[in-house]
Amino acid sequence: MNLPPFQHQILDRFLRYVQIDTQSDPHATTVPSTEKQKDLGRLLVQELKELGIQDAELDTYGYVYATVPATVSDPVPVLCFCAHMDTSPDCSGANVKPIVHRNYDGSPIVLPDDPSQVIDPAQHPDLKKQIGNDIITASGTTLLGADNKAGIAAIMDAVAYWMAHPEVPHGTIRILFTPDEEIGRGVDHVDMKKLGADYGYTIDGEAAGTLEDETFSADAVTIHIQGVSAHPGFAKGKMENAIKIASELIASLPKDHCSPETTEGREGFIHPVELKAIAEEATLQLIIRDFTTEGLKEKEALLHQLAQQVMAHYPYSKMTFSVTEQYRNMKEILDQHPLVVSLAEEAIRRAGLEPQRRSIRGGTDGSRLSFMGLPCPNIFAGEHAFHSKHEWVSIQDMEKSAETIVHLATLWATHATQDKGETTTT
Repeated sequence: MNLPPFQHQILDRFLRYVQIDTQSDPHATTVPSTEKQKDLGRLLVQELKELGIQDAELDTYGYVYATVPATVSDPVPVLCFCAHMDTSPDCSGANVKPIVHRNYDGSPIVLPDDPSQVIDPAQHPDLKKQIGNDIITASGTTLLGADNKAGIAAIMDAVAYWMAHPEVPHGTIRILFTPDEEIGRGVDHVDMKKLGADYGYTIDGEAAGTLEDETFSADAVTIHIQGVSAHPGFAKGKMENAIKIASELIASLPKDHCSPETTEGREGFIHPVELKAIAEEATLQLIIRDFTTEGLKEKEALLHQLAQQVMAHYPYSKMTFSVTEQYRNMKEILDQHPLVVSLAEEAIRRAGLEPQRRSIRGGTDGSRLSFMGLPCPNIFAGEHAFHSKHEWVSIQDMEKSAETIVHLATLWATHATQDKGETTTT
């Protein structure tokens, strides 16, 4: 069907959201990891209620749940549209000053609060496709927060459209905004029964038109080294310095392969992310990434072998090596539900774009949600240069994301009606 014209309010929403500091904290033990994430959650609940969503709520864990009622009487699978509220700990998210660069001309963008920060199309080739569009950046001292507030703004824009146009067919739609996605805890406390959805879509992707149905599989490795301490003036033949042992292990990691800085496409890696050490003991945290579980195990075996080789030179020191599963490639689940992806591709086409199916060299809430019973690919939100001061998004791409969401819900309703008709005929 031809949908009523869109009257986007996505820019105003996005600018409001990015000015709220929602950075998560990987070292915190609270849920959510930072209370300030709830500041955005409360605003979203207020806006949802102003749109007419009476059941919108923020729970004690920092999750926002809401329901857009169905506009059709036929049974339609319940869809969930999901985005995360937190921003990355890798770059400051405080006092974000968003700047709208109207009618982008293709030249490098100099960020005014730190002119050394330049978003250059030579390093960001997707900018070359944005000439004539309106680009939003931060001012040079913080990230922007498009990851994932662009997705939140797109979902909220779609909700506003649905509530303004009850004649547009769709089934029941559940909205879920999560905390702590950036630190790997985004769905730890999702109440799946309460959510009550059959299929889901995270809105957390990059270039307009992209649809991601595959992620890395991911594990974390913790290596604890118990060295031998002694007074440095009397340490000969006695001291085995845990700092040096951990450093030696880090130095032994592959340099021309199996590392983030030397891999691309479907290549996985071993990546040290944190070292806490004193002479007596050291704890090294690493992440392992690969598109297959077998690849993960191979890299973990390599890492364990390297650690043992290093420890062999330190007979009085001890090592523990532990692996924690983080998430698995959602394609394992999505391949069992091809309609979830094919309808998303058609929705992208109806939004006027050519769908581009990609694999994510990372993960989303959808990775774990898929294995929790909610098959959940990832749809573009227009985010670029994640986790950095060079982060940017275009208004037009966010608008296309919102339109894709609306078309997708209609396609599910249409498909359910057609299935009912075919079943009745049979």
